[in-house]
Amino acid sequence: MREIWQSRTSFILASIGSAIGLGNIWRFPYICYANGGGAFLIPYLIALLTAGIPLMILEYSLGHRYSQTAPLALGNIKKRFEVLGWFALLVGFGIVTYYAVVMGWCFNYLGYSFNLTWGQNTQAFFFDQFLKISESPMQIGSVQWMIVLGLVLTWIAVLASIWKGPNTVGKVVYFTVTIPWIILIVLVVRGVTLPGAIEGLKFYLTPKFSALLNYKVWLAAYSQVFFSLTVGFGVQITYASFLPKKSDVVNNAFLVSFANNATSFIGGFAVFSALGYYAQQTGLPVSEVVKSGPHLAFVTYPTIISLLPFAAGAFGILFFLMLLTLGIDSAFSLVEAGAASIIQKFKLKRVHVNLGFGAIALLVGIVYTTKGGLYWLDIVDHFMNNYGLLVVGLIQCIAIGYFYNHKEMRKYANSKSDFTIGSWWDFCIKYLTPAVVGILFVSNIIDRIRTSYEGYARLAEFLGGWLVLIIFIVVAIFLYKKKGRA
Repeated sequence: MREIWQSRTSFILASIGSAIGLGNIWRFPYICYANGGGAFLIPYLIALLTAGIPLMILEYSLGHRYSQTAPLALGNIKKRFEVLGWFALLVGFGIVTYYAVVMGWCFNYLGYSFNLTWGQNTQAFFFDQFLKISESPMQIGSVQWMIVLGLVLTWIAVLASIWKGPNTVGKVVYFTVTIPWIILIVLVVRGVTLPGAIEGLKFYLTPKFSALLNYKVWLAAYSQVFFSLTVGFGVQITYASFLPKKSDVVNNAFLVSFANNATSFIGGFAVFSALGYYAQQTGLPVSEVVKSGPHLAFVTYPTIISLLPFAAGAFGILFFLMLLTLGIDSAFSLVEAGAASIIQKFKLKRVHVNLGFGAIALLVGIVYTTKGGLYWLDIVDHFMNNYGLLVVGLIQCIAIGYFYNHKEMRKYANSKSDFTIGSWWDFCIKYLTPAVVGILFVSNIIDRIRTSYEGYARLAEFLGGWLVLIIFIVVAIFLYKKKGRA
């Protein structure tokens, strides 16, 4: 019996949860600031309408039409495209192995929030006491067992969330999607009422329209939209495959896409209002306290929490609980997409696949809990997102645009939707999106030829980047050729 969502709401919440993740809070606000402030919203919206939503409609249509997970759905277009589906899932696997470690950090910091264990020097605490970071990726060092504990807790939560597939996920997402939104609103209200908040918000949103003349700003907009919607992982194809045949396609794609991007935009208010307060308290300009990624979440924000005039611990708990609930949906969606694909092709028991997937990913994740783990996390993250995902998105568009009747796919999507899409979708899928993604991919390749990523040793870059992608290609081909059970 085919697994299906119990309701449309369950599907929408699961898709929104998959798209919304840690990057909505710590990546988008910084990208917005660095690329024209409020003016960045113009190319961002255009990128959403011409790449993000068309790709979302494409993936929903594939999954819904064939009622199959990513590898088998793509295999229906052309048999060998099944390899692309497996590669997409393996990229997701690569990401979830370190994503779970970051969530493990959140578990640790959730505990630290009760008595503000990080102290006054949050940077020294995070890098020197918590991570015990080494000087380079080649100095791997020992495992940090507190981080391993957080990693184990993460995998228990992830596997519990997908234990019975869509039936379990459909119940869990009611909590893991609504809770972070409630907390986010609390943090926004608290943030905008802090002294200095206005300066932080001005820094975030002041338009620099001259930036729109820089092509890199437009590429940054397309890149952000592409990465933030969880397209290219096989997740949305898999989730759509669990939909009943009478379900909507186009309307759901617009709804999920706008919900994801609204979260990113509002998240910026929570972050930059707090940064404005931090700047006022420390006497530094806002430009010097704006950080992205782990530094923002585990150094800057804990400092801000410690500076709050009252209930600092409570706001620390809320912040890291928000990060955990934001991250859990993205994590278990990547696992569910892979698990469901293996179950569907090889007819294995879900419990065995779930446990096997979790055990392998946890063991791989141990690498990121070492003293050199942060470096390897950074390298793998760069290559998964800037090469793996771009390849999947590019070839998906080529598959539909040139090896399948894309007008037929649009016709199918319209037949299952509350409102219809026109020929603009054909143009985006066949020409615009492949062109933009192709430019992104080629420019990234040129950058890596010129210099190693972040100045890391070429050997480390090869081991954590190119070699991982090569291994994923080989495994994808193996899974494609492996015969499934009848």
